[in-house]
Amino acid sequence: METLQHLMVGFGVALSPTNLMIAAMGALIGTVVGLLPGLGPINGVAILMPLAFAMKLPPEASLILLAAVYIGCEYGGRISSILLNVPGDAGAIMTALDGYPMARKGLGGVALSISAWSSFVGSLIATAGIVLFAPLLASWALSFGPAEYFALMCFAFACIAGLMGDAPMKAALAAVIGLSLSCVGLDSNSGVYRFTGGDVHLSDGIQFIVVVIGVFSISEILLMLQEHHSSAGMITNTGRKMFNLREMAQTWWGTVRSSVVGFVVGVLPGAGATIASAMTYSMEKRLTDTEGTFGKGDIRGVAAPEAANNSAATGSFVPMLTLGVPGSGTTAVMVGALSLYNITPGPALFTQQPTLVWGLIASLFIANVILLVINIPMVGLFTKVLQIPNWVLVPAILAISAVGVYAVHATTFDLVLMSALGAVGYLLRKQGVPMAPLILGFVLGDMMEQNLRRALSMTNGDAAILVESPISIGLWLGAAAMVLLPPLLRIVNQRRAAAAAVL
Repeated sequence: METLQHLMVGFGVALSPTNLMIAAMGALIGTVVGLLPGLGPINGVAILMPLAFAMKLPPEASLILLAAVYIGCEYGGRISSILLNVPGDAGAIMTALDGYPMARKGLGGVALSISAWSSFVGSLIATAGIVLFAPLLASWALSFGPAEYFALMCFAFACIAGLMGDAPMKAALAAVIGLSLSCVGLDSNSGVYRFTGGDVHLSDGIQFIVVVIGVFSISEILLMLQEHHSSAGMITNTGRKMFNLREMAQTWWGTVRSSVVGFVVGVLPGAGATIASAMTYSMEKRLTDTEGTFGKGDIRGVAAPEAANNSAATGSFVPMLTLGVPGSGTTAVMVGALSLYNITPGPALFTQQPTLVWGLIASLFIANVILLVINIPMVGLFTKVLQIPNWVLVPAILAISAVGVYAVHATTFDLVLMSALGAVGYLLRKQGVPMAPLILGFVLGDMMEQNLRRALSMTNGDAAILVESPISIGLWLGAAAMVLLPPLLRIVNQRRAAAAAVL
């Protein structure tokens, strides 16, 4: 009952004319950013974050804008996947497997509309999950001390390394780089300047906005200049615009299953929409593909990953709001947005800033309705955006990024550092190193160090405190499982496949 009252207060915040307009604007911007190949939600949120702060939006309005952009990007990524066979972001990769073959059969409109509906259902289920489980998790998280928080952050990094498939070492390398960047500046305990090279501009550390815009936005611009995606292969004849009741019934249970799985995966720190969509696509293929039609234009292969990646994206708000640990790279950027307003996410946020938290949760419901309303009738308009040439798009993204970075602290040093980090990010991405772990490492680095120091100071340096409580032990065991189980399962599957090939 208390949760329902808080939610009503949240709807009061989210339904104010200003916040409603901000949510609609964010949903539209997010869809456009999401459908542009390669940009994705992290870039969309990273570019808008400093602009929202520079416009002096109140914290709840700023968060509503960024959340609407995030969810909108997950919706938008499917458009280029289905029509171009070029995913808008990593979470939409699985959508292309059946979405593009459907478009080639003249069912592009059906694929686009069923994916919008599945995205809506996935986000709706996940938002309901936030309402039900986030307050419970927040009250439980109040029992966390410094040792438990340190173990939790180690668990988050283990999730990143363990769930990165065949590139756990690259994910670990990115996380270490992020942790290293977080160490630059004044040591708050000893007062010693670390890794500044004597430069006064680095005495306060590297600014979060500079890192995010550099390693995501600038590196993406360099990749766009190198790999120009032509719209020559785009399918413009999308055929029937709406799915019918039979197609809805055919995909319904797969959509619900994938939404639940996506929410659970999204709650895991560092897992994210990419893993959720891959897991659910494989799950639905095993459960329902009796005729071998997945990968050849099966509508169930479009609905399942779309429901999962939107559900996971929404679910990633749970660890961010309740534990202060980002559930994805995009929510890591949103933690940085809160830090601009001197707000620290965590279990106390629900009692200290209830209007902010419940306004954000209510806005997720509203943003999803807005996205469903604009996505189906406006698909024709969105496909025109795909035809914007890079010589127009690249300068626009660069200008917005530079203005956003300069607006926060008004120093040209930030622009130079942004460019340098962008060049490093470009080289790392060329080698297949993921950037999301780098941002998570940068965000969690200072928190991790402070909690470790607090825990050790409580026992005069005795490390046994890190494994004394049941919560810590459970998190350490979970971290070990996340690191060890994926490679073990891969080895088992390879041996089974080899044995089957021999037979």
